[in-house]
Amino acid sequence: MTEIYETQPERTDLPLVVMPAILDSMVEPLKAQLPVLKDVARVRLYLDFTEDADLIVERTAQADVMINGGPHLSDDLLHRLSGGVRGGEGGKVGCIVFSGTGVASYINLALARELGVRICNAVHYGDNAVAEHTFALLLELVRHVGELSSGVKAGVWANPLGDGLQLAGRRLGIIGLGGIGSTVARIARAFGMEVAAWRTSQTPAERFEESGATPVDDLNELIASSDVVSVHMPLIDGATRGLITADNLAHLKPGTLFINTARAEVIEPGALVARLQKGDIPAALDVYDHEPLPADDPLRSIPGIVLTPHVGWRTDGAFRELTRQMVACIAAYFAGEDLNVVVSER
Repeated sequence: MTEIYETQPERTDLPLVVMPAILDSMVEPLKAQLPVLKDVARVRLYLDFTEDADLIVERTAQADVMINGGPHLSDDLLHRLSGGVRGGEGGKVGCIVFSGTGVASYINLALARELGVRICNAVHYGDNAVAEHTFALLLELVRHVGELSSGVKAGVWANPLGDGLQLAGRRLGIIGLGGIGSTVARIARAFGMEVAAWRTSQTPAERFEESGATPVDDLNELIASSDVVSVHMPLIDGATRGLITADNLAHLKPGTLFINTARAEVIEPGALVARLQKGDIPAALDVYDHEPLPADDPLRSIPGIVLTPHVGWRTDGAFRELTRQMVACIAAYFAGEDLNVVVSER
């Protein structure tokens, strides 16, 4: 039987917040934040993880607010959660708080707006975490520490992978100079790298000065002139989905190191796989079009690339800040205030 953690269960006069599925790493940080909701709302956490739609509906049947800890919410499920019914019994969820930033990958925002469901997310909670993971991936590409460690443990005292590459003096091209991209830029400069970033109309001019990145107006020029290309563009429907095209990737010169810790969907479908299959671009990826990565995905069989299971954001510090923002969003909702609102119910 699934373990349940509840606060103020006797306060049936208070609205109910339910988290129907949770990652183990989020449990303790979230519990630590819940005193903020004392006398505001009672909270019920189901201490397991599920993507079963019927079970999610059952667990949130009486909830006013749902915390979405990762399951993808289909359109049918969103209807059922909000009381729009379609496909089964409906609930009464008026606000969904997403445990992350890229909510567009998990919830149909246009449908949520149509159904009158507020959607909140968390922002900048993982800037340091993802930036640090970006460099973990980059360092694996240039020094192969993981592979060499496995070799030594297996009795191989040699370097079959060849000499490493030095980051100092190399040029890093950043696509997306937001909170994470700016943090990556500062770390890169500490390594002695030359840093440039794509300048878009959404990027404040002062951000380039603050991060030490040289602005480049043409994306193809940025890609072609860089030794390392790192993607940090958020996924925004109608703006960044498929923004990086096959033509852009064609400007990667052989040997360029390519990293994506942002969202796979910001790249034109199929374009990255096609470019990597040529075999001349070492790459490291933490995000994919389909997650978990299917067993037959061609990325699994391309030599020279490093794959991690979308864990760039998962650190102790990121979980603390993430859960703080989640609870603050809930408190704001019940107070009639707006915080991190991606879709308004009004």
